[in-house]
Amino acid sequence: MRRRIVLGLAAGLVLAFGIDGSATSDAPLASNPSSLVGSIRLKSADPLFGGFSAVAIGQDGNSIIALSDRGAYVQGKIRRTVDGAIASVQLGRVTRLLAPDGAVLTRALDDSEGLAIASDGRIFISFEDTTRVARFASLSAVSVDLPDNTAFADLPGNQSLEALAVDAKGTLYAVPEASTGKVIPVYRFRNGRWRELLSLSRIAGFKPVSADFGPDGRFYLLERRFDGLSGFASRLRRFDLGKDGFSSGEILMQTKVGQHDNLEGLSIWRAADGLRATMISDDNFFSLQVTELVEYRLPD
Repeated sequence: MRRRIVLGLAAGLVLAFGIDGSATSDAPLASNPSSLVGSIRLKSADPLFGGFSAVAIGQDGNSIIALSDRGAYVQGKIRRTVDGAIASVQLGRVTRLLAPDGAVLTRALDDSEGLAIASDGRIFISFEDTTRVARFASLSAVSVDLPDNTAFADLPGNQSLEALAVDAKGTLYAVPEASTGKVIPVYRFRNGRWRELLSLSRIAGFKPVSADFGPDGRFYLLERRFDGLSGFASRLRRFDLGKDGFSSGEILMQTKVGQHDNLEGLSIWRAADGLRATMISDDNFFSLQVTELVEYRLPD
């Protein structure tokens, strides 16, 4: 979706201010709402730095992997204060992902969006323009595309597999940005093939951008609303997953428009004081936006 956002922001420069940033929802709110721990802006002179669409935080909360939507990634270390807030982030160099032949991914194939790391260390990445999911033995290894799903052919190229998550058993769940009606489709991959089509309840106005399974086994979905020059609003929902599919879910967080930048990556982990949601913003390589790492404390 990066092209549409950049065009929308650029067009907004010649429009009047005053877009209504309010939003309402009939979805249940968590009885104990999330609270902001803190945020930090990340910068680098590397021309490949930016466009981050996914993030993974280590179990100790001190390591980070950020995935760019241009087929690249960066790894680093997080230094925290005594109360667990992010004090600084030290990042390595931005590195390109590799195609099956060992060459870097071509521009037509590098729109990487979703990141999921299995308990055995395998890494899965979803791609948008040429819709597919690839497996990597490590970030520096060559990619291996998973079997195709014929349903992917019906997804818009710039609104396809935006979110990817893996559960404790290694089953993958892919969520497209595009959805219609009252549900968001979820494609499930296990035992070597795409199987059941599940669904999440859809609330108009927001679109899925990232997903993760938390250490509590529940499914978390980050959603975004773009309001042009006014900026972005973000929402985080949590779902239980049982034999009959996903629950109706609850809203853990819904920000005001402009409170954060374009939050597009999500990682759920457990800190000493409870569950945390770490999110990263996609600056679309656009000068009016920033790369921001944001953390919220979540209710159990």
